[in-house]
Amino acid sequence: MSKRSVNARSSPPSPDQLPKRQKTTANGTSSSDISLIPTHGVDTDTLSLLGTQLPANHSSMFGQSLHDTRIEPLRSESFIGSVQVGSEQSEGWSRFEKRKKKKAKKEDRKFANQPPSFAFNVQELVKLCMISISDVRELALHITGDAGPVSWLRVTNRASIKRLVVMLVPGITPEVFTPPLRPQPNTSNPLLHIPALSTNPVLHPPKIPFLSTFLHAVPTKAPGDAQKMHSVLQGFFMGPVTGEEKKRRILDRIQGEKESSLSVESLLLTREQLIENEYPLPTWMSEANQLDDSWLQIPKHDGDMSGFQILALDCEMCITTAGRELTHICIVDYKTGDKLYDQLVLPSAPIVDYLTRFSGITAASLKGVTTTFADVHNFLSTLVKPSTILLGHSLESDLRAMRLAHGRCIDTSIIYHHPRGRPLKPGLKWLMKKWAGKDIQTRGEGGHDPEEDARACIDLLKLKFKNGLGFGHFMVDVENILERMGRSNTVNGKQVRTGVVDYGTPATWLGSKATSTVACANDDDVVKGIQDMIGSHQFVFGRMLELSEGMGWTTKKAAPNTGSPATTPVIESAEPPTVESPSQDD
Repeated sequence: MSKRSVNARSSPPSPDQLPKRQKTTANGTSSSDISLIPTHGVDTDTLSLLGTQLPANHSSMFGQSLHDTRIEPLRSESFIGSVQVGSEQSEGWSRFEKRKKKKAKKEDRKFANQPPSFAFNVQELVKLCMISISDVRELALHITGDAGPVSWLRVTNRASIKRLVVMLVPGITPEVFTPPLRPQPNTSNPLLHIPALSTNPVLHPPKIPFLSTFLHAVPTKAPGDAQKMHSVLQGFFMGPVTGEEKKRRILDRIQGEKESSLSVESLLLTREQLIENEYPLPTWMSEANQLDDSWLQIPKHDGDMSGFQILALDCEMCITTAGRELTHICIVDYKTGDKLYDQLVLPSAPIVDYLTRFSGITAASLKGVTTTFADVHNFLSTLVKPSTILLGHSLESDLRAMRLAHGRCIDTSIIYHHPRGRPLKPGLKWLMKKWAGKDIQTRGEGGHDPEEDARACIDLLKLKFKNGLGFGHFMVDVENILERMGRSNTVNGKQVRTGVVDYGTPATWLGSKATSTVACANDDDVVKGIQDMIGSHQFVFGRMLELSEGMGWTTKKAAPNTGSPATTPVIESAEPPTVESPSQDD
């Protein structure tokens, strides 16, 4: 880390140089609407943003690293051509090269004299109380892509910012600082001043040393609600499309629906969608998701579609001392409408909550039931074949209740859209009323009927086949911000290069649209991957998980080759298909 010496060339204007609009506070004193972010010595050529992942009812910290940051002016590359000495062409190339070099030097002087600066809009931050992950996303798009400015931070001379690094570090709370951060009332300045490293590292060792490179922190909130936190990665990477892109997609959809007929295979969830929506995957689909012997895993489909079935199913669960357990299952054949299986199931542990308002299960309804979970597995093992397609609504919860892993699934909460778009998912009751004109789940506190829900999914799938792929969609499209950045150009006209450095295999997930990706096994790999990418990429995203693992927030998944030594991260290009948004319970 650099010493905090002031570099006048890279520092923003002083507060006295900025125009201020005075406002009167409750005690009669005045303050400016804009608060400067001070900057200090220069070491790197990147602007660094730091975010954290926290439950929805907690606030996380979003810091702006500036005093160890150098925003290096963009430099235009001079044209170098071959010169044939002694010919007229040689003189032409020489003059052309000189003009290019002269222009490049002029641009260098221009950017050197116009370094970027940043200023918080304190009034806006007070109104917001805390910023969202989408606010961080829009700031990244404003700096690197084509988005407009954000309301809570003013960026001056944006064109002089050469690169942007965003890091997600789950687990950063006020307690990790020494001394702890002290939030102020919402009516006052919401900026939190990050303390320097402890003067006595033995008595007060810093939990995350690099945080001392940040001057301020802004409270942030993870996406979700009081009951469930949505994916922070999805909230950052997936954003609304631009108006121009939206028009293009609509035209493509119309043309595509005219040229092709809808097939059942086109509605199957892709591997990426299964992962995003937290489906249990059989081992043949993902070696990283190892399931124990209590799971029923359906083998891989060999492509033979003769005699295949679509089975609509729905399950109800109760809470036992062992967790959520299956208590009712119903399976209906899509083609014939026959009810193939409808059984109440006796849980293996004592029930502590029947969840009657959802499950419809009561103590009386389970009286005399002898069907066990093992009986259900025995039946499923004979019914579900590799070619079978399972149909349901938010089917991942049913599969987990049955401890069944299958790769061929259709989910009505995904093939139909929520009116506000992803990552929200529509409820089954709402879908049936909206698109089928039917009322279901009308028993109130009596709970749901699994047969009714399974048949509702059949009705929705038939409507989809009848009306086409776009039926049940709202024109609220989202896209990966890396794809949007890829359509943008830097100041010198070159395409923006993007990189993702993450655990697992980012090339097959949210990093699928990145120019390059690095798969990591630990935080040291993440640091090295970011360092290797900075020189050749305009945007780099990295995620560090060792802190959250130490706090018990996250659990590292088993590596595909358990026991193999860690390998050096390798930057690889990624060109997989588009990844969809994450799931949300209805």
